[in-house]
Amino acid sequence: MKRTQVILGDRVGKSARISCSSCAAVFDGSGQKILLTRRADNGLWCLPGGCIEPGESAPEACVREVLEEMGLEVEAGRLVGVYSSPDRITEYPDGNRYQTVTLCFEAKSVGGDIRTSDETTEFGYFSLAEIQFMDVMENHSERIRDASARWAHTIVR
Repeated sequence: MKRTQVILGDRVGKSARISCSSCAAVFDGSGQKILLTRRADNGLWCLPGGCIEPGESAPEACVREVLEEMGLEVEAGRLVGVYSSPDRITEYPDGNRYQTVTLCFEAKSVGGDIRTSDETTEFGYFSLAEIQFMDVMENHSERIRDASARWAHTIVR
């Protein structure tokens, strides 16, 4: 079976459609570890998140996606970054190719019972030192680093 892959190249986004998504950077109580999920479709680790649905704001999508994927209730807070590189697309096993415009929010856990779902097989809070040895989706690595840096300003990449 073909895996989801990230394709890099000068303005490769011209060969794809645009997809808008939102993701959450949820930290543990110490603020030192970030919540990651292992995707059921490709086995890679990532921040929880997904596509923004019609009639929904980016923060609303962030909250909904975390609840759907993990059963965790969150509040979307500070905008960590906007990621829209035209030099990177994601190609899915079905042949669809997307240049994503992703808004990454720092999110605070406010309830729910964390669990796996049909989209996730594992989850956990990990430090940056642990994450460097994990099989993380390529386009999520920079989001994780940016969120962990806790800059006062929003990153635009």
